[in-house]
Amino acid sequence: MSHQLSKKELVREIVKSGKDPKYFINNYAKISHPIHGLIPFKTYEFQNNALEDFNDYRFNVILKARQMGISTIIGAYISWLMLFHRDKNILVMATKYQTASNLVKKVKAIIKHLPQWVQIANITVDNRSSFELSNGSQIKATSTSGDAGRSEALSLLVIDEAAHVEGLDDLWTGLYPTISTGGRCIVASTPNGVGNWFHQTYVDAEVQANDFHSIKLMWDLHPDRDQEWFEKETKNLSRRQIAQEFECSFNMSGETVIHPDDINKIEAMIVEPEYRTGYDRGLWIWQDYDPSCTYLMSADVARGDGKDYSTFHIINLTTMTVVAEYQGKMSPDHFAPFLVSNGKQYGECMMVVENNNIGYTVLEKVKDLGYANVYHSVKTTHEYVEQHLAEHRSNCVPGFTTSGKTRPMILAKLEEFIRNDIIKLHSSRLLNELKTFVWNNNKPEAMRGYNDDLVMALAIACWVRDTALTVNQRDVEYAKAMVNSMLKGGTTISTTIPGMTGHKDTKRRKQIKQTQEFAWLFKG
Repeated sequence: MSHQLSKKELVREIVKSGKDPKYFINNYAKISHPIHGLIPFKTYEFQNNALEDFNDYRFNVILKARQMGISTIIGAYISWLMLFHRDKNILVMATKYQTASNLVKKVKAIIKHLPQWVQIANITVDNRSSFELSNGSQIKATSTSGDAGRSEALSLLVIDEAAHVEGLDDLWTGLYPTISTGGRCIVASTPNGVGNWFHQTYVDAEVQANDFHSIKLMWDLHPDRDQEWFEKETKNLSRRQIAQEFECSFNMSGETVIHPDDINKIEAMIVEPEYRTGYDRGLWIWQDYDPSCTYLMSADVARGDGKDYSTFHIINLTTMTVVAEYQGKMSPDHFAPFLVSNGKQYGECMMVVENNNIGYTVLEKVKDLGYANVYHSVKTTHEYVEQHLAEHRSNCVPGFTTSGKTRPMILAKLEEFIRNDIIKLHSSRLLNELKTFVWNNNKPEAMRGYNDDLVMALAIACWVRDTALTVNQRDVEYAKAMVNSMLKGGTTISTTIPGMTGHKDTKRRKQIKQTQEFAWLFKG
C-alpha cells in the first residue's frame, strides 16, 4: 500500500486477503525474477482463473505448456492457504525430490517477503525441504518413490509433473485415503503420451467421469507470447518435444510405435459399428459379406490367464477395410467354433490364427470342425503353403508363429500399411490400443496395464496379405496369363512322350520342315 494504513484499515486488508487469494497475491506477494530480482506478483487472467478453480474445486488436474508460471501460482496459493488457515498439512510431490523442494522454497520466499503486518503467522520450524508456521500449518517436499505421504492426513496434496511419474496409478491408490476426509489435490503436468495415470485422469475429468476439475493451459494463453516467440522457442526442438512442452498434445508427446500423426488420422476415421453382437457384444460389424469381394480373418488367442483377450479382425481385401472385429474373454472351446462361424459368414475366407500357446489348440479344433481355408506355413521360413499341400508335409504348421524374428516383421508391415493409408480402420478399441502401444527399451509393446491383442492380430493380417496372399495371387495371375496367351496363339502343349501312340516330335518335324524350305542352303 502506498500510504500508511490505520489499524482499522490493516484489519480490513487482512480480512479481505484471507477471503480472496487473488487479492492477497496481487497486492502483497512478491516473487523472484531472473533479471529484475524481487518484484510484485501480478497475475495474468489465466492464472487468476486457476486460483478461482483451486478455491472452488477440491480436485484440480492441470494440463499445461511449460513456462506458464503455474508452479509459481500454486506456490502463491499455498502461501495464502497456510497463512490464513490454521493446522493445514500440505505435501508437495514430484518425480525428482529437487523439483518438489523448489516449490516449497517458493512458498517460503513469498511468506518471508510479505509486509510485516501481513505475516499473521511466523515460521517456527525451518528446514531445507519443509517448514512450519506458528498457526500449526506446515508443508513438506518429497519424491514419489517409496511410501511417501501414505501415513499422513493431508489438507492439500500437490503432484508436480505427474505425467512423468512412473507407477502413479499404484501410488495414487495409497495417497487417496490421505485426502479422502476433505483434503484437496492439485495435479499439474506437461503431457507425456497416453495411457498413464495423468492422461487418464485428465481425459476423464474433461467428460466429468471423475472428481477432478480439468484445466488446460496452452502456451498462447500467456499475453506476452505470440507466434514469433513460439517459433523462436521451438526452432531447435523435435516434433515430440514441441507437442510435449508447448502444445498440450497427449498423442504427439508419447513414444508410440505408430506415429502420432497417423494415430490422429485413424482417430478421424472412427465409426460406430452397425452391429454389436455376440453373447458379450464383443463382435463389432461395420459391413456385411459382399460375394464380389475377398476376405481375410486374422485371430489372436488369449493366453488363458484372464489378463488378455481373444481377438480377430475380418478384412475386406478388395477395399482393404476392416469390416468386423471381435474382442472378448471367450474360452478356447468356444472361440474355435466362433471363428469358424464368422469365417463362413464371410465366404469361408482364409483364417490366420496365431499358433503360440493355446492358439495351436484352437487351430486343431478349427480344423476338426472342417474349416478348409486355414493358413499354413513352413516352420523355419514362414513361407505360405496351401492347406491341401501342407497337410502332407512334416515341416509345415497351421497358423502363424509370432517370435523374436517375426514380431518386428509384422509390426513393421502394420506401421507401413497405416502410414501409407493402405488399410481403413474404424475401431475405437483398436485406436485405444495403438495409443498405448509404445517403445519400451527399444521393444514395441503395450504399456503396463494395457493390452495389444487387437494390434498384434492386425499386424499378422497385414503381413499375410502383403506376403503370402500377394505371392499366391501373383502366381494365379501368372497362370491365367499363360493360359490366355496359349489360347490366343492357338498353342497346345503335348503331354505325350516318345514311343507313345500319337506322339509327335514337334521339334524334329520343325527341323525337317526348315531343311525342306531352305534346301538350297545345304546344296553342294
